Amino acid sequence: MSNEKPIIRAEGVRKTYDTGKVTVEALRGVDLQVRRGEMVAVMGPSGSGKTTLLNTLSGLDEIDDGVIEIDGRDLAKMKDRERTLYRASNMGFVFQFYNLLPVLTAVENVEMPLLLNGHRVNAKVARQRAQEALEAVGLADQPDQLPGELSGGQRQRVTIARALVNEPAIVWADEPTGDLDSKTAQDIMDLMRKLNRENGQTFVIVTHDPEIGALCDRIITIRDGLCEDCEPQEHEPLGASDNGDGPHVSLGTERVVSGEQVRRSK
Repeated sequence: MSNEKPIIRAEGVRKTYDTGKVTVEALRGVDLQVRRGEMVAVMGPSGSGKTTLLNTLSGLDEIDDGVIEIDGRDLAKMKDRERTLYRASNMGFVFQFYNLLPVLTAVENVEMPLLLNGHRVNAKVARQRAQEALEAVGLADQPDQLPGELSGGQRQRVTIARALVNEPAIVWADEPTGDLDSKTAQDIMDLMRKLNRENGQTFVIVTHDPEIGALCDRIITIRDGLCEDCEPQEHEPLGASDNGDGPHVSLGTERVVSGEQVRRSK
């Protein structure tokens, strides 16, 4: 394994929700690491803490205890605005139900992150980059369509283009194929894997679908708020390039359980 520091590191992460009537320990001391360029699936039963983990790792939710570092930076030590700007510049988000603004066209939805949150990109450059992002996801011919005029798969492609338009280091995806039929889901996963391979971006994907998990480099299993198991896939990572042009993501040589890395014998 490379000595490079992980792009995502969590240690002893705890998160509790208090509804007033009941207290729920959503995360109970999670330790994990994700290497730069990995495509990782987060799986587990409903209510196990998968989405809470994604939201805390990305800084959308604050934690009660522990440490989360993104590329060596402690999110908890940032002020709210600093954390918001950091997310906008370094992270992209893909959601199950798209979260597209229905009154904006595809290209307008994609360019929105560049026009907000301190990016300071002028309108002409933002439009050009949005069009390039749509081209990257295969929608170069659909820039002026409203979300309601697009299929579910096309809307998810717009969401992915929006997540990638600011060239983030990490893309967080919460059930990105959950609202799609199996063929479209496969197409979306193929697209995300292609972008992961070509751009070297780290993908963290929450999913309940074992077929989606099998397409990733590694599965992190969350159960009852704990990182129970993190089995590597027993195949050559799809993120590795055959000709050496793309980023190589090694796998099958280690196992991560509660943040400890254990060498596996081949």
